[in-house]
Amino acid sequence: MTDIVRAALVQTTWTGDKESMIKAHEDYARDAAAQGAKVICFQELFYGPYFCQVQDAAYYEYAESIPGPTTERFQALAAELGLVMVLPMYEKEQEGVLYNTAAVVDADGRYLGKYRKHHIPQVNGFWEKFYFRPGNLGFPVFDTAVGKVGVYICYDRHFPEGWRELGLGGAQIVFNPSATSRGLSSYLWQLEQPASAVANEYFIGAINRVGIEELGDDDFYGQSYFVDPEGKFVGEVGDTHNPELIVRDLDLGLIKTVRERWQFYRDRRPEAYTRTVEL
Repeated sequence: MTDIVRAALVQTTWTGDKESMIKAHEDYARDAAAQGAKVICFQELFYGPYFCQVQDAAYYEYAESIPGPTTERFQALAAELGLVMVLPMYEKEQEGVLYNTAAVVDADGRYLGKYRKHHIPQVNGFWEKFYFRPGNLGFPVFDTAVGKVGVYICYDRHFPEGWRELGLGGAQIVFNPSATSRGLSSYLWQLEQPASAVANEYFIGAINRVGIEELGDDDFYGQSYFVDPEGKFVGEVGDTHNPELIVRDLDLGLIKTVRERWQFYRDRRPEAYTRTVEL
């Protein structure tokens, strides 16, 4: 079995309605599979606008159950294409209980589970506490056809604990779907994920949408990328303004090389922090 995994990211603009946005992502998935990709991740809240620029209960209508209609639609596509899929969506667990969530579907179409975003901002242009509860499912690592996959969503990336949990859980690829606007975060975007990849010795796929939407002034700057466990970008970083399908080959064998190189990885296993004290 080869250690090379061809992986894909989608950064795109809002099309104007949910159905056309879903169709656009079906096309991206087909294109990725045609290029030989075996795993793909979409951007945060992929089938809608980034409605958190405003506080309007009308956007609760974008929430749906997971698994549910959109998950099932992409389960069928995943099975058809043989493609592992990470689907960031707006989840409705029950009436009034809503989460910023990503569903994970295996290459045979099986629904493997979901991750719920833990860290929820509430600042101008990012009024997320109006829409989401903090995640309550921990930091699952999913055993997929391409290896062990984890998810961390947007604002989560500023907090190292989840990155670490995913590493301790054996993650080989962690996807971070985002909606990130120009400004201070442009600097952090080039810093945080590479630093986290090095600290935890895995690959990270960082995804950011592009464009200015009608709901506000947030200018989503794309620049989606893969970064390896040495902190190096895998190929070019995505465009700063235009939609793009990013397909890259990830050499998962590099993870073993890096983990054997650095002593500190062997010292950060959970049992390394447990000691017996004799009284």
